[in-house]
Amino acid sequence: MLCQICGKNPATVHFTEIHDNTMSEIHVCERCAQERGLQAPQAKQKFDIADLIAGMVDSVTSTEEERVGHVQCPRCGMLYSAFKETGRLGCAECYQAFQFQLRPLLRRIHGDTRHKGKSPARDGEGVSRSRQMQRLYDELQRAVEREEFERAAELRDEIQQLEKEDKATQTEKPR
Repeated sequence: MLCQICGKNPATVHFTEIHDNTMSEIHVCERCAQERGLQAPQAKQKFDIADLIAGMVDSVTSTEEERVGHVQCPRCGMLYSAFKETGRLGCAECYQAFQFQLRPLLRRIHGDTRHKGKSPARDGEGVSRSRQMQRLYDELQRAVEREEFERAAELRDEIQQLEKEDKATQTEKPR
């Protein structure tokens, strides 16, 4: 494909722009892209995942307090503002310390704030039961927090029943 501006050189720079739900594409050579300001200097062309995450953090923070980043991790001392600059957390406790700021970011990147993973096909029933147990434990926790003790008792009984069934199936299986 030749450059859409000069028509001489091969197009090596490709831009796609979406404006008012209308997509337009332009394919140009490096020289025409630089002349028209469509290409960043070579030093800035490297893709850095930390810059991407830091940019996403800026776009999902909504209040000025979140943008300032005065929240600090008690374990490693990292400030949230430092995470925004680098895109890297200092330690495992940073996830807890910055949870309010990280939740929208994680939801945007992964679609959820909790890792669910994948399960192997050969042990689908066990994984399904494990997920059901986790869902029940989570629901039990929410019921207790909302002081819905009757619902919590029902959930506790359901969990105990599933645990008994799980123990029974484990004793039946030869190892």
